Amino acid sequence: MTTSHPFGTPPRILSIAGSDSSGGAGVQADIKTITMLGGYAMTAITAITAQNTIGVQGIAALAPEMVAQQIASCVSDIGVDAIKIGMLHDAAIITAVAEALEGVEVPVVLDPVMIATSGAALIDPQAVAAMRDRLFPLASLITPNLPELGALVGRTLAATQDMIDAAEELASATGAAVLAKGGHAAGERIIDVLLAPGARAVAFDHARIDTVHTHGTGCTLSSAIATLLGHGQPLEHAVRLGRQFVIRAIEAAPGFGAGGGPLGHQAVRTL
Repeated sequence: MTTSHPFGTPPRILSIAGSDSSGGAGVQADIKTITMLGGYAMTAITAITAQNTIGVQGIAALAPEMVAQQIASCVSDIGVDAIKIGMLHDAAIITAVAEALEGVEVPVVLDPVMIATSGAALIDPQAVAAMRDRLFPLASLITPNLPELGALVGRTLAATQDMIDAAEELASATGAAVLAKGGHAAGERIIDVLLAPGARAVAFDHARIDTVHTHGTGCTLSSAIATLLGHGQPLEHAVRLGRQFVIRAIEAAPGFGAGGGPLGHQAVRTL
């Protein structure tokens, strides 16, 4: 993997997301991913969650001003080469994040986290409109899973062509590239589709891995792509390598917990 940075200098990656007390998702998954891919991880925590492999037991949002202050502290002193945005919880935090990122010209990977793998809601319903208006215009790449993409375009998605059409619609409306993740679809193979405005659709697929241990896959993928973009990789290659990282981490899952457990980030040494 080549990098545009001086040898030994890691790209500075800022994760703006919620904290997962169990360590499987959120900023904890982001820090592990960024570190394993040779980046320097910074965080702006938006909410604290009490959760584990079984579900989310509680959520407490931070004050929007505190979220913005974390971003400003990192950017003004250390600087930033790429940003990953995950769980934002409510419209006030979304507005604060958007204002804090004004004038920050680096790749932004936005994972529109709405629902946890367990089914628990992770964002205030009123916040979706704010996300569309304030954050989508800042994003370089949006990474919705199938239910999230369906919610964003206002219809149920089933077939791969439905997903491609919806991704094209979202990319056209936002001006951002869209990586539509097909893991929720039926079938023995998982198909993800990358579609940038005005560009051809690029499909990525792999055999479905028979496991329940997939907690934090969306967080891991988005932070991996952000880190690779921070290294100077082009978008399509960053997506391809990011997916490989996630697949290897799923294969190395330690099997912790009584439910859907975390990935084995620490086992992924090289791509």
